[in-house]
Amino acid sequence: LQEEADLSLQALESRQEEILKRLYELKSAVDGLSKMIQTPDADFDVTNIIQTDECSPLTTNGADLDLMLGKDYGALKDIVINANPSVPPLSLLVLHSLLCERYKILSAVHTHSSVKNVPENLLKCFGEQTKQQPRHEYQLGFTLIWKDVPKPQMKFSIQTMCPIEGEGNIARFLFSLFGQKYNAVTSTLIDSWVDTAIFQLKEGSSKERGAVLRSMNAALGKTSWLVGNELTVADVVAWCVLQQTGSANAAPANVQKWMKSCENLPPFSSVIKLLK
Repeated sequence: LQEEADLSLQALESRQEEILKRLYELKSAVDGLSKMIQTPDADFDVTNIIQTDECSPLTTNGADLDLMLGKDYGALKDIVINANPSVPPLSLLVLHSLLCERYKILSAVHTHSSVKNVPENLLKCFGEQTKQQPRHEYQLGFTLIWKDVPKPQMKFSIQTMCPIEGEGNIARFLFSLFGQKYNAVTSTLIDSWVDTAIFQLKEGSSKERGAVLRSMNAALGKTSWLVGNELTVADVVAWCVLQQTGSANAAPANVQKWMKSCENLPPFSSVIKLLK
C-alpha cells in the first residue's frame, strides 16, 4: 500500500510540474501579446507576418537587460521598431545580427496596413521562418514593423516611455545593449560620427558628403575603426549610410579598406544580401 501511495504521489507531483510549466508558458505568451496590443504603433493590423528565431550561443556577458529595459516579472522584453520600407534602416539590421550573437532573440517582421507592397527581401530581412521555442526561453524580443512613418521609431517600455525616433538614436540605444563602457571623450567622438553620417553623409549636399569622406579617410589613416581600435556604432551607421547613398564607390583608399573590414564581419552580410 505504501509503495502504491508513493507512486501515486510521484504521478501527482509530475502532473503538477507539467501544469505549472504550461501555465508559465501561457503567462509569458499573454504578457507578450498584451504589450503588443497596448502599443499603438504595433497593432496587429497586418498583411504579412514572418517570424524567425535568430539565436546564437552567448559568447560574452552583455548589458543588464533588466536595468536597461525594466524588470518585467518573467515576461519577455520586447523592442518594437516601426520603419518605412522605402528607406530601410540598414544599421538596425546589422545591429540586430550583432545582438543575436550576444543574446537569445525572438525576432519578427510585420507589415502594417499603411504599407501596400513590401519587397520580399525586406519581409525576410531576419532570415527564413524557423520553428519557435517557448517565449520564456528567449532573452529579448525584436519586432520590426514596416509602416508608413517619416522616420524610424522604437519603443521598449510600452507604458512609461515616448518613442525613440531617428535611425541614429535607435542605433545608439541598441548598441548600448552590448554593455560596452566608454569614457566621455570616446562617447562624444562616437556620437559625433553617428550624427555626421546621418545628417551630412546621408542627408547633406554632395559637397558635404565629400568633406565627410575626407574626414573619414584622415581618421582611418590613424586607427582601424572610426573611433579607436574596435567596432562601434559609428562604424555600423557610417558603413550603412555609404551603402544606401551609393557613395561607397567614390570613397578614398582608407575608407575602402575600412569598408572591407566591416564586410568581413558576419553581421554585415544580411545587409549585403539585401542590397543585391
